[in-house]
Amino acid sequence: MGSFSIWHWLIVLVVVLLLFGRGKIPELMGDMAKGIKNFRKGMGDEAEDAKTVEHRAEEPVTDTKQKASKS
Repeated sequence: MGSFSIWHWLIVLVVVLLLFGRGKIPELMGDMAKGIKNFRKGMGDEAEDAKTVEHRAEEPVTDTKQKASKS
């Protein structure tokens, strides 16, 4: 009574196939894989953006403490 037997899993598989159909399951898995890839790509882009600091050529680089004291 503790775990499912092979017959329980077969019944669950049949019900899932009846609900979604044979073609829908691979399509759902493909969409999930694309979502995961886009998420990882987005996380990688954020990490690169955090490392990159751009300064304008005419603006001198100053310390943040100096900017706070001027304000």
